[in-house]
Amino acid sequence: MTITSTAAVVRGKGGPFHIEDVQIGEPRADEVRVRIVASGICHTDIIVRDQVLPPGPPAILGHEGAGVVEAVGSEVRSLAPGDHVVLAPVSCSRCRNCVSGHPMNCDAFTPLNFGGRRADGSTAYRDSHGAELNAHFFGQSSFSHHVIVPERGAVKVSERAPLELLGPLGCGLQTGAGAVLTALAPPAGASIAVFGAGGVGLAAVMGAVIAGCDPIIAVDLNASRLDMAVELGATHAVKASDDAEAQIHAITGGGADFALDAVGLPATLRQAVTALNVGGTAGLVGANALGQEVSLDLMHLLFGRTVKGIIEGDTVPGLFIPRLVELFLRGRFPFDKIIERYPFTEINTAIADTEAGRAIKPVVLY
Repeated sequence: MTITSTAAVVRGKGGPFHIEDVQIGEPRADEVRVRIVASGICHTDIIVRDQVLPPGPPAILGHEGAGVVEAVGSEVRSLAPGDHVVLAPVSCSRCRNCVSGHPMNCDAFTPLNFGGRRADGSTAYRDSHGAELNAHFFGQSSFSHHVIVPERGAVKVSERAPLELLGPLGCGLQTGAGAVLTALAPPAGASIAVFGAGGVGLAAVMGAVIAGCDPIIAVDLNASRLDMAVELGATHAVKASDDAEAQIHAITGGGADFALDAVGLPATLRQAVTALNVGGTAGLVGANALGQEVSLDLMHLLFGRTVKGIIEGDTVPGLFIPRLVELFLRGRFPFDKIIERYPFTEINTAIADTEAGRAIKPVVLY
């Protein structure tokens, strides 16, 4: 049965998002329909709006949704109506990376999450005039009050946790915390430098605290965000500058064991690599336009330094997201401190505040 819902539709490059009535088809056998309670806003939503990445307009974006299952397809076994879920990127579940426990490196990650359609090219979403809309963004398009999601894209979570906070665990917070706890996996006492103190970088700082890293060095241009990094457990705050690497070498006595670039610019990745000690590892999680290149000193790399690209923290969302929820409930992952709430109808204000640096992790509430 087709239902009428409300969504924020971007109809041209650069936005704005228009609040519209949309028609949503029924879930297929392997899908569920979720009533979204809240959705985070991520940097990736903004660069897709600006057509740095696909899909093209008209489209429903959003990929940090949390809500309640309303209906399930005939083949769904892991979820039932009434379950609380966080939505996560989808994967094919069949390729070599999926079956080896790395679904965020799925061979089909790009078409499944950025294609704007189901794998067969169809869409469950139409506007009030019956025209098809690109959607299924990261398997969800959570800037809609109701969404159709593959079963594997919905992660059941504890009902003890507040759904209005949990959406960002599906992307930004999973990315930062997973980059540290899963992809880099530093031993207790290892030093780490995090470049960028936005939502992803601050999640990495919290992950580093959980891992027992020391020192934990946050690097950013924004003084208030550096203050937040310290509040969340960073031992040092370094103002981003040309000599940030030298300061990190001085703090660590020779360079960091690990560094994470949560900005995604050639300059910040180069700084992250230069900040390493001999044998150190730098991770890249920041996303920007295709085609950007970075120059690195070959001799610097030759002495055992590693550069690692990390998608969505290289996690298994069905395992990692409930772990983050439990850590939050125990007071060990206090991500609520970085969330700013907005009514769904003020989504354009929330995005503007993000772009201006006034909000670290905005969440729109339905």
